[in-house]
Amino acid sequence: MTRFDEAKRRRLEGAFERHLAVGLHHGAQLAVYVDGELVVDFAGGVTGPDGEETTPETRHLLFSCTKPFAAVGLHQLVEQGELSYDDPLVDHWPEFADEGSQKAEITVRQVLGHTAGIPYGEFDERAEEWGDWEAAVEAMEDIDPVYEPGEQPAYHTFNFGWLVGELVRRVSGERIEDYVAANVFEPIGMDDTSIGLRDGDTDDVATLSGFEVFDRCRDVGEGLGIPAADSAAAFNDEAVKRAVIPAANGIGTARDMARFYACLADGGELDGTRLLKEPTVETATQTHAETDSDGTLSRPARYALGFWTGGLPNDMFGTVSHERQFGHAGLGSIFGWGDAEQNVGFAYVTNGIREESYEHAARVNALSDAVQLLLAE
Repeated sequence: MTRFDEAKRRRLEGAFERHLAVGLHHGAQLAVYVDGELVVDFAGGVTGPDGEETTPETRHLLFSCTKPFAAVGLHQLVEQGELSYDDPLVDHWPEFADEGSQKAEITVRQVLGHTAGIPYGEFDERAEEWGDWEAAVEAMEDIDPVYEPGEQPAYHTFNFGWLVGELVRRVSGERIEDYVAANVFEPIGMDDTSIGLRDGDTDDVATLSGFEVFDRCRDVGEGLGIPAADSAAAFNDEAVKRAVIPAANGIGTARDMARFYACLADGGELDGTRLLKEPTVETATQTHAETDSDGTLSRPARYALGFWTGGLPNDMFGTVSHERQFGHAGLGSIFGWGDAEQNVGFAYVTNGIREESYEHAARVNALSDAVQLLLAE
């Protein structure tokens, strides 16, 4: 008997629809897997201020929820023995750093756990070059550490993707978008998901809206500090959507993302298809770095290897979460998580960017809490 029956589904739908009714965003999707079964697949609102109806198939910009997709590709290569977590990057990418330098000490584990010490740089501001992979690689080769590698957890907003993506290319011989499509998305049926718009794709992505900062219930010192309207404008640009930005421009649906987390929550296998071995999932989704003040986001953070982990009062896994929840946020509008204890995959996808410190967390928490409460009944 399912743990999530029709009565529970209707109650959750009411909470989902309330967010749309009060205008938190123009359109949204919510998908939940329980014990490997899709039990919720809601969609509502419109694809933009003047858009069409949002459906479960409407594709959205996923922002940093892209990072775990790229990370799983790298975890697969570790499983295959192509590299190890504690390998220095220069073992696979010699041009990355000068021999004997501090930067040459950066390891694969540090990149995946946001402790590599190169969380940001001037390439972050060169949006016109984000579609040039070689320019991104050169920028990573030229960048100098902000923090000593391995010391300060600091969210690598864009650089995570360039680093993981180039490692995958160096080790596998395939571009990151192709490798992840063939080895992550296709095997488990994530049919509507890609890293960037691919050749031949029409630009059918929901339009982002950046809402004004809500002046109550917020901490102006937390987050990236980028106005929501600026982020919306940048990522509504078709050239940015067609770039390959493995940390920031995945395109997909809540249904696909919840399926991804359902697979990992059940030890790396779904419907007879295995993405990762269970010990690898355990390693990838446990906390490897923790801080009271992240070097980029200025708030408490817990990092697994390519994922965030729960159990902090400021996280988005629920008002009161636990550390065996793992997942990732996308800028002010998206969140996905898996729960290994409950065998649940969750994804909430919207096209409205809200203030990223409290307002974003509050609306995600409301739906995460609702799912947890209904499962506990």
